[in-house]
Amino acid sequence: MSRVGKKPVPLPSGVQWNWQPPLLTVQGPKGTQTLKLKEGFDVQQENGSLMILRPSDEKMDKALHGTYRALLKNAVEGVSKGFQKVLEIVGIGYRAEIKGGDVLVLTLGYSHDIAFILPPGIKAQTVAERGQNLKIVLESSDKQLVGQIAAMLRSLRPPDPYKGKGIRYSDEVIKLKAGKAKGKGKK
Repeated sequence: MSRVGKKPVPLPSGVQWNWQPPLLTVQGPKGTQTLKLKEGFDVQQENGSLMILRPSDEKMDKALHGTYRALLKNAVEGVSKGFQKVLEIVGIGYRAEIKGGDVLVLTLGYSHDIAFILPPGIKAQTVAERGQNLKIVLESSDKQLVGQIAAMLRSLRPPDPYKGKGIRYSDEVIKLKAGKAKGKGKK
């Protein structure tokens, strides 16, 4: 069996699951996630944990076994605890604010403001602390959705390699390049 696929996924209290092939639905306090599994795969509960069983030892089934287990683990963790990504906005005059609950308006040094519409299932808030960079906190029960939205927001103004201005992940380290050498050249 797959090393990842054979590990059981623990079910925390308050998390419900429903298996109606090919759909596996996981519900919890933070939301609901649905996984679609390939025909032949089965889900069973043993000792308060979920196990995914593969139909055969074919190469594709072996590959999907570990993938489905990882997706199930992320779904269970998402509906019980949730996922969060924090972005920082660095730069003078760069701002972000939330309007109407689902529209993030960004001022990033372009000639116009950018209105980014947040998809359903994701919550955003801005945190401004004195002496700190402005932070955007994204939360959802879907790990893939949080990562995708964070990457899309970062791509609107990636960090500049010379001054470090732009949108970056809070744990991202930007290695700054040296600028032009001053005083060198003709004499």
